[in-house]
Amino acid sequence: MQFLHYSLDLGTRDVVQVELRTQAYVRLLDEENYEAYRAGSNYRYYGGLAEKSPANIKPPHNGKWHLCVDLGGREGELNASVHIIQEVAPDSGTKRRRRLI
Repeated sequence: MQFLHYSLDLGTRDVVQVELRTQAYVRLLDEENYEAYRAGSNYRYYGGLAEKSPANIKPPHNGKWHLCVDLGGREGELNASVHIIQEVAPDSGTKRRRRLI
């Protein structure tokens, strides 16, 4: 299976924003589930089929995460751009900061 992979260090105030040209599966996995995903075994993830762009996923806890984007076995060209949006405290005057990866 072909997929795009991004290794990310995320906090609970981060939002992963994925911009797509076509529908794709966007999955956020921890280390154990990423290995199962690669092996074709059962795995758990956050996200799913993104029918609209951008797709946003927020991690449930701090840590190392793997973002995988694939077409779910369909044929086609896979393109994605990924941004990390960091929410900042409401009293800071700005709502979000964007970091490109």
